[in-house]
Amino acid sequence: MNIETIVDDQFKAKCFRELVEAPISALRGVSASDARALSQAFGINTIGELADLRFVKWAVAIKTLAEQETDTKEQLAKETLLDDAVEMTFPASDPISVDAGITRIEVAPEKVDASTDHQNATKVAANTDASAGKASKAT
Repeated sequence: MNIETIVDDQFKAKCFRELVEAPISALRGVSASDARALSQAFGINTIGELADLRFVKWAVAIKTLAEQETDTKEQLAKETLLDDAVEMTFPASDPISVDAGITRIEVAPEKVDASTDHQNATKVAANTDASAGKASKAT
């Protein structure tokens, strides 16, 4: 880390032990009035006291733990339900529309019994069998 980017110009030459004892206003972007407000609110005056402030430590801990946290079972279940709902609405198995119209399968094929699905597979099979029977009689 380049210390010159985080402290004001008059503190650039200081070592870290000296910076710990420097006023909070030594930090770049913290004005004297900001430092006074922190002093009044929390009773801190130096960079070291700011670093030791329990609220700062708690905030850093929460952020660090949040970055490592995994989803709860409830969150995973909600995500799965959402994924299923999206798939039911816009299934990846939708056929490509050749007439620029919108095609849509109401229920994803893997969610229903193919013999009773909304596309009348049973009627199609019966019609196919009937056609095959007529073709064999004709020969």
